[in-house]
Amino acid sequence: MKSSILNRRLWVVTLLCLMSLRSYGNPTDLRDLSFYTEEYPPGNYLNDGVITGHSVEILLEASALVGEPVSREQVTLQAWPESYSTVLTQKNTILFSTTRSEHRENLFKWVGPIVDVKLVVLARKDSNITLDVPLDMAKYKIGVVKDGIGEQTLLNFGLPRDSMQEGTHATALLEKLMKKRIDLLVYGERGASWWSKQVGIDPNLFETIYVLEQGSIYYAVNKDTDDSVVNKLQNGLNQLKQQNLSGKSRYDEILDKF
Repeated sequence: MKSSILNRRLWVVTLLCLMSLRSYGNPTDLRDLSFYTEEYPPGNYLNDGVITGHSVEILLEASALVGEPVSREQVTLQAWPESYSTVLTQKNTILFSTTRSEHRENLFKWVGPIVDVKLVVLARKDSNITLDVPLDMAKYKIGVVKDGIGEQTLLNFGLPRDSMQEGTHATALLEKLMKKRIDLLVYGERGASWWSKQVGIDPNLFETIYVLEQGSIYYAVNKDTDDSVVNKLQNGLNQLKQQNLSGKSRYDEILDKF
């Protein structure tokens, strides 16, 4: 009798635990995570109030391939410094699109690569500025996104922080560049061209005068998040990149779209 009562009690406790887990969600399920990004087209941006871009669409389709489809509602779009700080400090969060650099390597876990990128130094064509080495930039006013890869790269090269003017968004920095309030802008080459058109600046008015880095962007996962999250999302991305009978992958189709 006592054994029967004990078994019933254990069964009730087990059931309550399972109900609790179901109520709060499995923290290793991609559908229970929070994703953070910024407007950085063509990878991630708002179009008629809907977040899209190749990095967003790749995330949605890769997660669906492993049976845990992420929704757009899980993605928060905000200024880069806020997104970076959130994922750096909060478990079960993912930041994208993020350049995987030596400085950041041990700060996050990584899924990718999403796509290759080029970090460049931009100047107005009429400025006639040339650079032989990155340290030549020290005599100019340089626009960088706060906590962005451009700022970190320049610091790694040894450029003084007081030569940099921080901004939270590329459009403001592009306008400063064209108004001659800064001399140079460090940003992704494709993104700078896209953003300039959005604020009515002809991208032909500025040019790339130096390539600082060529690399790849990734999904950066908070380092305290379970490894199974990384493995599942990486598995979905790998599947997305597999070629179909036409010799093209769904991944390629998404990139072509944007």
